[in-house]
Amino acid sequence: MTSRTSHLILAPLFLALAACGQGGGDHAGRARAAFAADDYAGARIEALAALESDGRNADLLALLIESQLRMGDGDGAQATLRRLIEAGRGGPELARWKAEAALLRGQPRAALEWVANDESAGGWRIRAAALVALKDYAGASAAYRRGMAGQPDLLLARDHARMLLEAQDWTGAAAALAVMQRLAPDALDTRLVAGELALKQGRRDEAAKIYDDAIAASPRRVEPLLARAALADMAGKVDAAAALVARAAALAPADPRVVEMTVQVAAEKGDWEQVRTTLAPQEADLDPRSPNGLKYAEALLALNHPEQARAIFAKALLLSPQNPFARIMLGEAELATGDGAGALRTIRPLADSVLAGPRELDLAMRAGRAAHDPAGDTYAARLASPAFKAAQAALGEARAALGRQDWAGAMAAVQRVPGADGDAEAQKLLAFAASKAGRADEALAHADRALELSPRNPDMIHLAGLVRLEAGRDREAMVRLLKQASEADPANRLFRADLVRAGAAR
Repeated sequence: MTSRTSHLILAPLFLALAACGQGGGDHAGRARAAFAADDYAGARIEALAALESDGRNADLLALLIESQLRMGDGDGAQATLRRLIEAGRGGPELARWKAEAALLRGQPRAALEWVANDESAGGWRIRAAALVALKDYAGASAAYRRGMAGQPDLLLARDHARMLLEAQDWTGAAAALAVMQRLAPDALDTRLVAGELALKQGRRDEAAKIYDDAIAASPRRVEPLLARAALADMAGKVDAAAALVARAAALAPADPRVVEMTVQVAAEKGDWEQVRTTLAPQEADLDPRSPNGLKYAEALLALNHPEQARAIFAKALLLSPQNPFARIMLGEAELATGDGAGALRTIRPLADSVLAGPRELDLAMRAGRAAHDPAGDTYAARLASPAFKAAQAALGEARAALGRQDWAGAMAAVQRVPGADGDAEAQKLLAFAASKAGRADEALAHADRALELSPRNPDMIHLAGLVRLEAGRDREAMVRLLKQASEADPANRLFRADLVRAGAAR
């Protein structure tokens, strides 16, 4: 929230703080100003300072709770709530604060109990998030739908827009963004959602301007800096990205998002020692399939610790078997430990695809030769063949066409690749492009063919459900397939978002 939205939500609180002049004098005023400027960390610091001289000031405690919740600090908000209750504060917002604190602390059922009869925008937002946490995607979709049909506030519209962005529903996300722009056009959340939608739709220059404006308007927040850094990184401007990340780190060095982007930029620059030293203190808690987990393993491999890297990549691939990067890097780590046969077994599913690129074939060739397997020479011959070069040219055209949303061009290019009819990944690409082009019959045919070729692959299961969702067909099979994919890969946010969206389909 920026000034307009903050004053709409907390106007009585701000007036009380401004009028009474109590609770730490200037600290109270600075807390209010920081909150209005989206500087929740600053608001928390100033509110705590003000409360040192007036620990039972209910208005200051309420502002502190709002700041803690915006920062995702459920434990802190719960502790402050106890102080607020002791100070005699009541009202419907108390239950909502308790619910959101419970949700942030991983207690979605408790959150639902606290908002049981709350039909405010905040109540619907918390209810939807709790239902997502409980994997009740139809219920979450219904909660979003009910809330957005009533009197939505900025935060409800923001969360709904983000869910739709994750599900790649640009039309739905644009509609939610329109609500945000009506409620608070200059709010940071509005700018961030607008920037993300522009980026997802390929409007990079527009996204850059939106993020630059957000940085200027909210200089104490890391989100626009990180978004702009990611955009610079995509454009190959690594030094510019590093400078933006450094500005974010100066504001919040321990913020997990800042750490992740710091690691990403260091990896782009090949500074593997910085990656290792940044993440080593977190090694025991790293999810091996997360960006940080994979970058840490890559750093270990680059710094000549292949056994440690191999163990992490193996866990990542076990948890996310469809991750091609984890598969490639596990193969590299196995080869580095002298296990050529293991590396060949690992890389073969990628190398045998008609979509395989030079990296996959080169690794398969090296692994085969290290294992004294004749497959190594077979991959070498394929890598040098005119047919492979022609296939790579066609795939390059397909990628370019996808980038400019030329769906028909992408399909035509993929169909020129020899063997595409019998390759699950090629059929997946064709199904995606056909669906985007509105060619529902072709999308269904290609998706079902991909699933036939790779029936246990969560990506193919998800795709078969997704094309039915997009086409508005066979709802029972669509829901079953999307549920099956999400159960097979529960950490996949896209699968989860599509299940929520499926709950809204009728």
